[in-house]
Amino acid sequence: MERRELLKMIAAATGAAFIGNPLALAAESAQRLGTGFSADDVLLLNEIAETIIPRTDSPGAKDANIGQLMTRLVSDCYLPSEQALFRQGMQKLNEAALSQFSKPFLLLEQKHKHSLLTELNDEAYRYNKQNKVRHWELGRPGGTPDEDKVLPHYFTLFKQLTLFGFFTSKPGATQVLRYVAVPGRYDGEFPYKKGDKAWAT
Repeated sequence: MERRELLKMIAAATGAAFIGNPLALAAESAQRLGTGFSADDVLLLNEIAETIIPRTDSPGAKDANIGQLMTRLVSDCYLPSEQALFRQGMQKLNEAALSQFSKPFLLLEQKHKHSLLTELNDEAYRYNKQNKVRHWELGRPGGTPDEDKVLPHYFTLFKQLTLFGFFTSKPGATQVLRYVAVPGRYDGEFPYKKGDKAWAT
């Protein structure tokens, strides 16, 4: 799957555009330590991501350690206002879990995790539509914050980073998508069978 197609899919799946170059920045900073997130934060983000893309007969988000990638992208690629929204979102998600099920998100049964994230997903769609944040752009490092910019619902950030991180990870690209390391000749009549996986590039 080409990066452009992945970004289009994320925009369609989350109702807000995902624009920027987080992959290059993440690769550039992969060896640096310190994101400002704790190990417990990574654990929580991995559980959120795994609920969005669970392991089935193919790898899930936890197999790609998406929580760790999320912390790197947020700390390196988000403007302060976007980072604050993301962190507040983690707290609000736990508050919602406590309010509905009297347990923090990490201790919920899988069906309750799924139920809560489904509700938040619907809430995010309504919020983004009502506030016209479809064309929200990911802040660029070094850019100046736009005080008038309406940020998306916090769950939109979780979902976008999960999708982006997973389908650009090794497990996502090589075990979920079809992957050919060295492309061959162009074949405009390559046979397609219903249910075939999309191609990774």
